[in-house]
Amino acid sequence: MHKVASVLVWIGALNWGLVGFFDWNLVHSLLGGVSATLESVVYMLVGLSAVAMLFCGNCKMCKR
Repeated sequence: MHKVASVLVWIGALNWGLVGFFDWNLVHSLLGGVSATLESVVYMLVGLSAVAMLFCGNCKMCKR
């Protein structure tokens, strides 16, 4: 779970960097035409992953 959360946090960080520097939303570009609901789910998963990473700092699973 930690690895999945890490990947999603990185995706979110890269997406926000692209939005900030180039005004280009990669998630919207990849998923916006398909389904706005799917795009929202991706954003929710990225946010939940960030929260999980905040609380995962001292767990034994993260040290592996």
